[in-house]
Amino acid sequence: MRRIKLTVAYDGTEYCGWQVQPNGITVEEVLNRELRGLTREEISVIGASRTDSGVHALGNVAVFDTESGIPPERISYALNQRMPEDIVIVKSEEVPRNWHPRYQDVITKTYEYHIYNASVPNPMKRRTTAFVSFPLDVSRMKEGAAYLVGEHDFASFCNVRTNTSDTVRRVDEIWVGRRADEIVIRITGNGFLYNMVRIIAGTLIRVGRGFYEPEKVREILEAKKRTEAGVTAPPQGLTLMEIRYGETNRQYRNLYDF
Repeated sequence: MRRIKLTVAYDGTEYCGWQVQPNGITVEEVLNRELRGLTREEISVIGASRTDSGVHALGNVAVFDTESGIPPERISYALNQRMPEDIVIVKSEEVPRNWHPRYQDVITKTYEYHIYNASVPNPMKRRTTAFVSFPLDVSRMKEGAAYLVGEHDFASFCNVRTNTSDTVRRVDEIWVGRRADEIVIRITGNGFLYNMVRIIAGTLIRVGRGFYEPEKVREILEAKKRTEAGVTAPPQGLTLMEIRYGETNRQYRNLYDF
């Protein structure tokens, strides 16, 4: 028996999130189905991040156990022949049998939230950005975002339906930049609460519009009340960029011409 790690990218528009559920098709469900067809085994993957309905990923991670004789590095190629066009296996590799995508000692995740900020929507951007027609001041958004860096109790930035009692998380970096009509909020940390990045994005949008002063972000953080923060931004603007294990997180800043 071997444990195989998959790096998975997907356009989440047509899926009810990652995790298998009764009310619609999910990324995990498709992976299980096609892996079972490929290996002729009863396989259920274990995912690193349970992205919500409509949220995308370029670097989600999952593992599964198999007795298949297919070389680990070839599983991605074989599986991609069976997958729908909006799900791609970026990489497959063997890992130790006790390796778990959610419980490694050092994990950092990087998300990006994309905002299309113009007077009218762009139909080519509708699946991967949230549309905001009012002008946004990126410098104000940067100033507000800086208050979130570090280890804090992020209860104000957590959906009230979360089932966790520990709302302390560490944010290593938040970076905000604009390229033409698109604004990107990039956030890296050791873990994120339910809807945390989308609530941060919704709050920074209010800062950018002038509804909140940048210092208001610190007050929201200290209040530890969800009602103090901005609305939860729409899911289509959010992409899980990367999950890294046991090493310093890559700096994305130089990959974009902002």
